[in-house]
Amino acid sequence: MATVELTKENFDATVAENDIVIIDFWAPWCGPCKQFGPIFEKVSDEYPDIVFGKVNTEEQQELGGYFQIQSIPTTVILREGIGIFAQPGLLPEEALHDILKQVKELDMDMVRKEIEKQQQEEGGQA
Repeated sequence: MATVELTKENFDATVAENDIVIIDFWAPWCGPCKQFGPIFEKVSDEYPDIVFGKVNTEEQQELGGYFQIQSIPTTVILREGIGIFAQPGLLPEEALHDILKQVKELDMDMVRKEIEKQQQEEGGQA
């Protein structure tokens, strides 16, 4: 599957309609982004069940701000609308495959329970 350009207009629908969305936050002037782009594209062809989205941080500053992107490239992965991975820097192809394998194997019921537990703990401290 080819990568999809994500904008503030299509972002919410893309995340809501797909189980796993991996996002490459990048900019045209960024050297490491230019190196990571072909890796991201190549890996996207191997996972037709995952949406590979690209966010140009120059054009989509609101999305970059929402995800608190401070350096690029940054890779973010959402599963069932929940942010489960975020890492700045260029990821090698092997690392990207490994992370996607782990994401697919995640027990999302356990993830939701853990989030709920953390929220309760934070709420009790307020």
